[in-house]
Amino acid sequence: MAHDADRLTMLLKRDLDGTHPLVLVESDDEPTVQEALFGAIDSGIAYRRWTAVQGLAPARMAETKAVADSEPAVAALAWLPLHGGAGRSVNVFYDLSAHLADPRSLRALREAITWARANFGVIVLVERHAKLPPEVRSEVHEVHLPPAGDDELIALVRDTVREVAKTRSIEASIRRSTLEAIARSLRGLTPRQARRVISASVAQDDKFNDDDLEQVMLHKRNACTDLDGVLEFVQAPVSMDKIGGLARLKKWLDARQLTSADEAAEFGLSLPRGVMLLGVQGAGKSLAAKAVATAWRVPLLRLDAGALFDKFVGESERKLRDSLHQADRMAPAVLWIDEIEKGFASASSQSSDGGLSRRMFGTLLTWMQERSSATFMVATANDISALPPELLRKGRFDEIFFVDLPDASVRAQILGIHLAQRKRDAKQFDMPALVAATDGYSGAEIEAGIESALRVAFADDKRALTTRDLVDAYRASPPISQVMADRIADLREWASTRCVPAD
Repeated sequence: MAHDADRLTMLLKRDLDGTHPLVLVESDDEPTVQEALFGAIDSGIAYRRWTAVQGLAPARMAETKAVADSEPAVAALAWLPLHGGAGRSVNVFYDLSAHLADPRSLRALREAITWARANFGVIVLVERHAKLPPEVRSEVHEVHLPPAGDDELIALVRDTVREVAKTRSIEASIRRSTLEAIARSLRGLTPRQARRVISASVAQDDKFNDDDLEQVMLHKRNACTDLDGVLEFVQAPVSMDKIGGLARLKKWLDARQLTSADEAAEFGLSLPRGVMLLGVQGAGKSLAAKAVATAWRVPLLRLDAGALFDKFVGESERKLRDSLHQADRMAPAVLWIDEIEKGFASASSQSSDGGLSRRMFGTLLTWMQERSSATFMVATANDISALPPELLRKGRFDEIFFVDLPDASVRAQILGIHLAQRKRDAKQFDMPALVAATDGYSGAEIEAGIESALRVAFADDKRALTTRDLVDAYRASPPISQVMADRIADLREWASTRCVPAD
């Protein structure tokens, strides 16, 4: 595997030539960044380094004293225009963004940028996760380390397992297909994060086998905690076998296994882009989104559209851009936007947010149309009338499926699945009576009825669950198809000519 610092050095050599006065490098691997900077900056160029602990000092000479009283950010930044000189220089500031809430420090940075631009100098910000104020955000040139390819990730996994094996006895036995799936699941992580994920997964039971894929997914979710609460990893152990119905959707998905862009292009295929799942509440849309990720053995990322909106100017758009960029880096992956109408409904009307909703919606549409990564988008919606019509235009999604209330045969499947999950044999119940009692019920309502009946049996001296318990539970709770009959009828009418039935 190519050395991470060497790859970053090649990028920095190009971007530290003075063209960009303010450069941002985001990384959790500070030693690698430092090594890359030393390799990228020619010896004849002034190279300074600042931290809030050590102050501003020449970076190549460890014994040289720092500028007096330069520990405060404002002092170090103000020093540059006064004493930094007219020659080329690279001035690296670590964790500076935390100090820019101070108006004086922010002003000093803006003046330092002006000085750097006039002298072909560079101010480099090294941050784990930068939150820069809008006054300087537009000035930033970001340097991103290219993501490792699958072969490099496989090598990283093997090297990490060997390192763990040096200190403890490891039992390694894994299929090539699982190793490749693990490597794909590490996409989007820095090499340092990826090594920590593999080490934690292996050390958990001193084994490296096919069971580690789920553990890698879990540890990866824990490793990525800096996504502003907008994009989150969802553990999705749900199997398609655990979902009743949706036969047409399942067949469609099975024929479109998410793979890499290179493999698809080599075969002459374009990558599947995504599906919209429209339907009745509780009919299984969200469950299907989770099962897609499990069936394809790729990470599931959930975008919380409601959490995108921020009170600070420009932050909402930044959150969305960063989330979509992160999803692309994770590819192949499934990006799930649940109840998408709640986040973007106001984009179709004259909202009072100064056009923010329209701008956010435009950013999403552009990404949907132009992305080249193997990121499969699953959007679920209950109210299609609230969505802007542009979202449903051909090319945004591969298909729009309508998830209706389950028919008799599907209700029998759902009853059997949920009874089995609660260690009950469906053969012990009057299934025709239960199928009849659940007419008009969604999958979620069928599950809730079983849960309610079990509580009654548990409270009654933990006796056996009966068909009568279940029938009584359903009769006591009318389904949504009765409570919202008119709305569901309108939804079905709209979908009849615009959507493909999921079942």
